[in-house]
Amino acid sequence: MPKMRIVVGLSGGVDSAVSAWLLKRQGHEVVGVFMKNWEDDDAGEYCSSNADFVDAAAVADVIGIEIEHVNFAAEYKDRVFAEFLREYAAGRTPNPDVLCNAEIKFKAFLDHALRLGAQKIATGHYARVRELGARFELLKGLDPAKDQSYFLHRLNQAQLARTLFPVGELRKTEVRRIAAEIGLPNAKKKDSTGICFIGERPFREFLERYLSDDAGPMLDEHGREVGRHVGLSFYTLGQRQGLGIGGLRAGGGEHAPWYVAHKDLQRNALHVVQGHGHPWLQSSWLEAEDLSWVAGAPPAPGPLAAKTRYRQADAPCVLSLAQGVARLEFATPQWAVTPGQSAVLYDGERCLGGGVIARCAVPAVRAMARA
Repeated sequence: MPKMRIVVGLSGGVDSAVSAWLLKRQGHEVVGVFMKNWEDDDAGEYCSSNADFVDAAAVADVIGIEIEHVNFAAEYKDRVFAEFLREYAAGRTPNPDVLCNAEIKFKAFLDHALRLGAQKIATGHYARVRELGARFELLKGLDPAKDQSYFLHRLNQAQLARTLFPVGELRKTEVRRIAAEIGLPNAKKKDSTGICFIGERPFREFLERYLSDDAGPMLDEHGREVGRHVGLSFYTLGQRQGLGIGGLRAGGGEHAPWYVAHKDLQRNALHVVQGHGHPWLQSSWLEAEDLSWVAGAPPAPGPLAAKTRYRQADAPCVLSLAQGVARLEFATPQWAVTPGQSAVLYDGERCLGGGVIARCAVPAVRAMARA
C-alpha cells in the first residue's frame, strides 16, 4: 500500500488505538480525531466522553501522532437521535449503531477527514474491505466473536473506497496483546456496550426523558391481563427483564420466564408469552424496507443467509425483491424478529447490505390482536 495521510477515529478504546499504531508502523502519516457526539448530560455518570478523550489523547501521545477534538453533537442529534426517538415512539426498536455509522462515522467524520487532506479514514471496527478492481466488498472480521459487519451494512462504494479497518484481520486477543506489548494506557480498558456515543445507562429511565407513553395491559396468549406495562415504547420483542410479572404456578413451582411477543398499538396492549420457544416468538419470514446495498444494486434473488440481530448466527434464507421491499423466507423460524431492527444479508464472508425490518410472520399474535 502506498504511504498515505490517514485520519483515524480515536474513540479512547483499545481497537481504534491499535488501528492507529498499526498504520503508523506501516509508515503512513496518521492523524487522530476524537468525535464528541453527545452533550445533553455530558457531566453525568453515564456519558464518558471526557474520560474517553483523555484516554484517546494519551494513546496519541504514546503512538506519536496529533489528535483533534471534533464536535458532531448537532449532526448526531439531527441525523441519528431524532430518528431513534421517532422509531421508538412508533412502537419499533431501532438500531442506533447502524444509523450512527452511516450518518456520523462514515459521513460527517469522513467529510471532515477529507477536509484535513486525508486519503483514507480508519476505525477500530472488526470488518474488512476487499478491493476488486474498481469495486469494493465489505467482509466479516476474521474474529467471528467480534465481527461488526452487521453494523456497517449501509456503507456504500464511495465510503468503502476511503475506509480501512486495520484490526479486522486480527482477533481481539491479539489486539489486546499488541496494546499491552507497546504500552498503550488503555490496553485493558473494557469494551463499550451502550448506545452509540450515549453510553451504558438505565435505558427506560433514559427514554422517559424524551418520550411520554400511556400505560396499558399486558395480555397473555389467551387474552388475559397478567400485568400492566408502562408504555409500549419502553419494550422490545423478546425482552425478558423488567416486565414485573412472575410468581408461582397454581400447583407450585416457578413460572417459565415471560417474554414480550407483540405490541398492539391500536389497543395499547403488550402481548407476553411464557417460554423462550413459544410459537409467538418464531417468524418464518420477514419483509425489510429502506434497503441499502453495498454494491449499489441488490443481489440476485435466491438462497443467501441473514442476521436479524447482532451476534446471531447466519440463518439460511431465500431472498425475493419487489417494489423496494426485500422478503426473506427462512429455512428455520427466527426468534423474536423485531420491526425497526436491521436484517442484514450475507453470501459467505461478504456482507451484501440489508434493510430495516418492517413486518414479520407472527400469525397467532395477529389473530389475537384482531379478536
